[in-house]
Amino acid sequence: MEINSPTLFVEINNADYLFVVGDKNEQDDLKIIYKCIVPSQGFIDNKITNFDLVFSTIKKNIYLIEQKLNFTFQNVILIISNFDCSFINLTGFKKLNGSQILKENITYILNSMKASIDKIENEKTILHIFNLRFNLDQKKLENLPIGLFGNFYSHELSFCLINNNDYKNLNNIFNKCNLKINRVLLKSFIEGAHISDSNNNLDTFFQIKINQNNSQIFYFENNSLKFEQNFDFGTNLIIKDISKITSLKTDIINKIINNNSLDKYILSEELIEKELFENENYTKIKKKLIYEIAEARIQEILEILIIKNINFVSLDKKDKTVFLRIADKSHLKCFKDKYNHFLINNNFTIKFLENISTDDLIDSVNKLVHFGWKKEAIPIVDAKKSIIARFFDAIFS
Repeated sequence: MEINSPTLFVEINNADYLFVVGDKNEQDDLKIIYKCIVPSQGFIDNKITNFDLVFSTIKKNIYLIEQKLNFTFQNVILIISNFDCSFINLTGFKKLNGSQILKENITYILNSMKASIDKIENEKTILHIFNLRFNLDQKKLENLPIGLFGNFYSHELSFCLINNNDYKNLNNIFNKCNLKINRVLLKSFIEGAHISDSNNNLDTFFQIKINQNNSQIFYFENNSLKFEQNFDFGTNLIIKDISKITSLKTDIINKIINNNSLDKYILSEELIEKELFENENYTKIKKKLIYEIAEARIQEILEILIIKNINFVSLDKKDKTVFLRIADKSHLKCFKDKYNHFLINNNFTIKFLENISTDDLIDSVNKLVHFGWKKEAIPIVDAKKSIIARFFDAIFS
């Protein structure tokens, strides 16, 4: 296989390792020439618990890729979604008293905020920095107000942090594979950028992902990733609740849902089909009961995720957009109306999304790495420039 300038991408998530190689074609567009999904091992509760197992799995698959492509990689772009990252939002201020705002004023503000993060989170590493907003005399500005006159300037940043031990483990794993990590990108940031680009540059929204055993919510504000949170429950919680109340086995409940037997809004007196029980004793249960149990649990899940979530209490959630991804398609088909009805009644605009494809994911990553993001400053430290110097290269360019 003839290749020009291949790039190695590795995603680590709760279920899999995703290995992808992209190569630029004659039009300088990135084309995927290899991809492989391998079940992830060596992780418990978003932590690497078996370093050797993680290392050997990654090394083995990278070796196979290099043999297949007859190419030795030196760098890797890493995508992560199964580590406990945290977010801190800080605002810095400067009194101007009618004077002109200078680059030095902003330098002081940013240095102060960075120093505060280093002090209060000394066991964490900055992964992403986002410019949430610039305000001059309480007026929101799209760009840094260098050269403008005013009385009071405020600058808000969102810091995304990863635990030092997790960051060091990742670096050690790939160093032992003779690879340097070029960028580490949080998957929710990639997905947020992709959603924004795909929806007329929509800059403020929520995304909720509900899988079988876990869920996630993240909030994008002013094209900046402001917050994300993971939960250890998903659609299986609804199945278990139905089973607990009706005494039906979970496999029968899944058959009912997969058979689209709850595809009506009002099911009246209709009973569950006898043939779905197969060798089990038939139990006469109304479909409406199952539907109502699911309805109550869906409402509870959405309340926990977004309505009563203490992390969003201070936000003005009125008329905000929610992008909802539900992994179980049969579940979505049966209960889509309930998700839609509940969120609309709470002043949200809802849009249902499919899972982002590998091609779209890698295309978004490639653009972020090579062209940057309008609200991100890349926190990279090297021997020549400090993190703040790099930060200013990003925001002043």
